[in-house]
Amino acid sequence: MSSKKPKLGYVWHLRRLMAEQGMFATTDLQPHLAERGITLSSVQVYRLVAQVPERLNLNVLVALCDVLGCSPTELIEPVQVARPKRARRAAGDTDPQPAPRSVRPTRARVSREKKNGGL
Repeated sequence: MSSKKPKLGYVWHLRRLMAEQGMFATTDLQPHLAERGITLSSVQVYRLVAQVPERLNLNVLVALCDVLGCSPTELIEPVQVARPKRARRAAGDTDPQPAPRSVRPTRARVSREKKNGGL
């Protein structure tokens, strides 16, 4: 039995929930948030809608749920993320990403030591 816990992620359903409410542009959301005391720039609203946020203020979450008439679990769906398997390589396999051609090793110079201890 493995002691590793599955890695958790989440799916962000903001765009779908906005569409269900008839809001198809990111700018449609901004005035609704402002009515609830949340002032975000148009760039911040765009990022909130178009990207999956890594951090979210709870006041923004509550305002989004109020605007969209949903619960936090409808907006954020937890999912298990599959861990990538390590690729095994056999002895003698070449590196999958070779060094760039602009990187070249320098030739080593081997010189004999002179007798009397000097170089």
